[in-house]
Amino acid sequence: MTDRPQLDFALDTYECIVLYPGPAGPVLPQETVQRLQAEHLAHMQALQRQGLVLVAGSIDGPAREPAPPIGIGLARTGSVDDVRTVMEADPAVQAGLYQVDVLTFLCPAGALEFPLARTES
Repeated sequence: MTDRPQLDFALDTYECIVLYPGPAGPVLPQETVQRLQAEHLAHMQALQRQGLVLVAGSIDGPAREPAPPIGIGLARTGSVDDVRTVMEADPAVQAGLYQVDVLTFLCPAGALEFPLARTES
């Protein structure tokens, strides 16, 4: 990662999950695509229940070609590599329906809230 900007306010750091269409998508049978999409949703819901992923969802609308992003999410573990590892374990990523990248996302401290995210009591 590049050096953090020098600012006069604090930053929160998240891992930004970006999902793209995978190379196998166009050649997979429709029933396989449907099964993998269901497995992907189950994987993401499990990560959210565990508190690893704070929020995730689909992107809809025109975007840059040839591979527009189709989903994004945010995690807050402190490790891009750890989030990449759990995302690469997604059955739809392993099958090539989707590809994933994980980047560091910085924003002003306290700017984001996740009311649906699991919180420790």
